[in-house]
Amino acid sequence: MKLAMVGLGRMGGNMAQRLLEGGHTVVVYDRSPEVRAALAAKGGTPIDDLTRVVVALEPPRVVWLMLPAGPVTSDTVATLEGVLAPGDVIVDGGNSNYKEFMVDAERLAGKGLNYVDAGTSGGIWGLTEGYCLMVGGPDDAVKLAEPAFLTLAPPGGYAHVGPAGSGHFVKMVHNGIEYGLMQSYAEGFELMKAVEEFSLDLHQIASIWRYGSVVRSWLLDLTERALADDVTLSTIRGYVDDTGEGRWTVQEAVDRAVPLPAITAALYARFSSREPDAYQAKLLAAMRNQFGGHAIHAEEPVGQAGAGPAVAGHEPHGSAPPAT
Repeated sequence: MKLAMVGLGRMGGNMAQRLLEGGHTVVVYDRSPEVRAALAAKGGTPIDDLTRVVVALEPPRVVWLMLPAGPVTSDTVATLEGVLAPGDVIVDGGNSNYKEFMVDAERLAGKGLNYVDAGTSGGIWGLTEGYCLMVGGPDDAVKLAEPAFLTLAPPGGYAHVGPAGSGHFVKMVHNGIEYGLMQSYAEGFELMKAVEEFSLDLHQIASIWRYGSVVRSWLLDLTERALADDVTLSTIRGYVDDTGEGRWTVQEAVDRAVPLPAITAALYARFSSREPDAYQAKLLAAMRNQFGGHAIHAEEPVGQAGAGPAVAGHEPHGSAPPAT
């Protein structure tokens, strides 16, 4: 089939290449001329103006967006809305909020345009391994774009999961689960690292768990790769971003009174990673000192790292032992 790919970053560029290798004709657009040229060298048909997508494709047109969620996607959809014709299809493969997507889908439907949401998982490995695609939208529109879905996904990795919005919803939950899985691996390996008397080889353990273990997974495969490079992770700062889907998953659970303790804890762990000297942790230490006389570990003076923390104490009232 012939389609356009708009947004040629780490995901979009590889997806365009996989489509080209699968025999599709792909019109490619990105704001960067260098990126467009790189895909053109691989067989893509470059355009330098998004509004020209209508002349680069024949109706009914399929335009796939791989853009950051939010204003960038919304502005691009608004531009396309002004130039596409009834029956054309816009596929949003980014991590858009499913509720916002549904509002836009209803508006576009009023103009005869189809808005399909394709929750996409696979990361930078998707070019060779394929992408898991969780697709929502009208049956006819999904069928029109289905040849591309089947090329991008590995066998069994694509499904039309429901109406408009359902693809982004399923991908949102997928990412929430991902948070929990990643957090569990991170905590387990930190515990093993802390048991110094065993001198455990964490890379070795990650490797053997990949074979026959009930915790084997692709995320564990990636963990093994990371530990093979540097088991101490000495060059990596412990700051973990979140791109929104985990928050949306937790908020959805709150709105529907569905308990998600593991996913919620994993989200908050990411928040904690950004505050190495968190005020709340300091306040917890201060409270423990006040009620139980527990020691306070003071800040190390600048330039004296490694000298060991100064410890301040507070005697408990009377002769009772410190509270626990």
